[in-house]
Amino acid sequence: MTVSRLICFTVTGALATSAACAQEFQRGDRNTALEPQNPSQFRAALKSSGITLEQEVIAEGLEHPWGIEVLPEGGYLVTERPGRLRHVGTDGTLSDPISGVPEVVAQDQGGLLDVALAPDFAESRRVYLSYAKPVGDGLSATAAAYGTLNEDMTALEDVTDIFVQSPGSTVDKHFGSRVVFDGDGHVYITTGEHSSPEYRVYAQDLDKTYGKVIRLTLDGEVPDGNPFVDQEGAMPEIWSYGHRNMQGAMMRDGELWTIEHGPQGGDELNKIEPGTNYGWPVISYGQNYSGTDIGEGIAAKDGMAQPVYFWDPVIAPGGMLTYEGDVFSDWQDDVFIGSLYPGGIVRLDLEDGTVVAEERLAMDLGRVRDLEVDSDGTLLAITDTDNGVLVRLSPQS
Repeated sequence: MTVSRLICFTVTGALATSAACAQEFQRGDRNTALEPQNPSQFRAALKSSGITLEQEVIAEGLEHPWGIEVLPEGGYLVTERPGRLRHVGTDGTLSDPISGVPEVVAQDQGGLLDVALAPDFAESRRVYLSYAKPVGDGLSATAAAYGTLNEDMTALEDVTDIFVQSPGSTVDKHFGSRVVFDGDGHVYITTGEHSSPEYRVYAQDLDKTYGKVIRLTLDGEVPDGNPFVDQEGAMPEIWSYGHRNMQGAMMRDGELWTIEHGPQGGDELNKIEPGTNYGWPVISYGQNYSGTDIGEGIAAKDGMAQPVYFWDPVIAPGGMLTYEGDVFSDWQDDVFIGSLYPGGIVRLDLEDGTVVAEERLAMDLGRVRDLEVDSDGTLLAITDTDNGVLVRLSPQS
């Protein structure tokens, strides 16, 4: 049974329209005083689109859902972090766990993570997953695999790993990871750097796949054009490096964009250029959770790319997308980002690669882990909780 209600609340909890939410939301005090290199990088105007949203709960009882995909025949695939992949019917019916999913390390932030349909899914039935993989001796690593979903959606068959992060880690945090396609025969996998000072320095090392964007063919081969194919000692699958914990990625006008968690402050939106160093942990607009500086306490350095935009305080970003649909015509080509903290959805008006306005929506939803656009143009969100829900967002009628 589905339930509809208005979902935009003020931060004090009183019922309000989405317009009032945008006006009343306060960003809060910064954690650092590091100045942006360009004014457009930080705190674009908070503006309201004046659109009131309704919520329809499609399915509930999901345990820490992490990724969602819309199936062309209707319904959805949803991952649950403990290691389950489920089919959700259009009526909200949850399937039994789909068999064939790889073994995962379901500890802390680890588990079954993203799900993505191959560009030719309608013909191939190929599904890609990212997950925390056990690699022996108590270690785990970000991995990506594909398998074939059978016609009755009860099993993944012929599951094959195409990427396993190296080396393994003892820390069950910061796995990344999103899986996206460029429509030109390539798959991109984002990885994290496992959080601790022991591991986060690996984000700068080209012989390790921590804190990297990985680019492969759909079958897992290293394609021509990767920037480090011929560099001795470098992992040839690396596309960019110097990242922290990228849990959102999208293709926009043929270009890859990622969003990554900062520490205390410093979440970053980046447009990815091949071979580029994005700076972590040498530069950051955030600070350690203890309040101490990251490295030298600097936010810029020669040879290291600046983010297109950053947040301080954080939004703790999940999945993101560019809206393309007919339901929200005023939001065409805007960017939507799931927020884990303070929660809800962040909408960005992105013009010519610059963020010109920001809006906070549906903050009462709490921890929004991933977003999708349904076939009818409405927005879908999943919430990362013990009793997570799949929610449809549509304009108030």
